[in-house]
Amino acid sequence: MFGFFALATASFAQIPNEIVTSILSGNDVTLAAYFNENVELVVESHDDVYSKSQAQQIVAEFFKSNKPKQFSIIHQGGKEDARYAIGSLTTATGAFRVYFLLRIKNNSTLIHQLKIEKQG
Repeated sequence: MFGFFALATASFAQIPNEIVTSILSGNDVTLAAYFNENVELVVESHDDVYSKSQAQQIVAEFFKSNKPKQFSIIHQGGKEDARYAIGSLTTATGAFRVYFLLRIKNNSTLIHQLKIEKQG
């Protein structure tokens, strides 16, 4: 039993690679697959709690207007049931700071909060 718990905890020690690659490639569909049913979203003029489908549309608009060139996680942390990450996103239109909060819900890692804010 302890071995299983340690394995489950270890599997949440890192941010899922699909989240990182979906931001890097501007893939709103893959990113939205990790959205909770409701997501606290801050992207450009949008700052509210949105449904999964609304959040995907907003992120799709963002990626269409701001084609990603580079993305990297610069810091991450958290506990067993919640992780956060801060990343640096360079797009064709400028640099952005990306923050997201992940929680485990029904054995799935889901994004509960996503912020993409212009730097400088």
